[in-house]
Amino acid sequence: MNEMKKKKAGLSFYVPEKKKHFPIVSELLVCLVLMLIATFIAVVSVYFFGMRCKVVGSSMEPGLSNGQEVLVNRFAYTLLVPKKGDVVVFLPRGNEHSHYYVKRIVAGPGDKVQIKDGTLYVNGAASEWMTEKVEAAGIAAEELTLQNGQFFCIGDNPTDGEDSRQANIGPVDKEDMIGKAWWHLAFGDEKMGRVR
Repeated sequence: MNEMKKKKAGLSFYVPEKKKHFPIVSELLVCLVLMLIATFIAVVSVYFFGMRCKVVGSSMEPGLSNGQEVLVNRFAYTLLVPKKGDVVVFLPRGNEHSHYYVKRIVAGPGDKVQIKDGTLYVNGAASEWMTEKVEAAGIAAEELTLQNGQFFCIGDNPTDGEDSRQANIGPVDKEDMIGKAWWHLAFGDEKMGRVR
């Protein structure tokens, strides 16, 4: 028994190899892997749930300008109901030969809409979503009640562009909505940001 203890306590010439640590390299590798995963998720999300489209005209200025691209969340309205204030992308009356329209929802199903003396009224009160003067009332010159699944969409800059005021577009049906404008892409001095 004593001999075994002596052997264990004896000299050992084995020197354990020191592990070399490269904390900066390992952190960079972790960051790179996380960036690749995030990029993959973003590409898959845009491909399956989203799309890109260009804003046509200046009717959404100053927030969105002519030629600017927006990412559209096509999945948003399969689970959620469009609401006032949302910026949506739609094809007027489902016309697949038309360009995509990018407008803001100012009224929804059951709301009464009227444009009088340049002011947009929803259910008798001035709309909080339209602070600009609306020159042309179009079909909203007389009070209009939106049916189930219909939304009144108008540009933030109502003096320019077509929207729900025009008879050829009218109230937008939910099934004609491609989705919710999610992010806008800009180049030059401007940056990418959420659509508000």
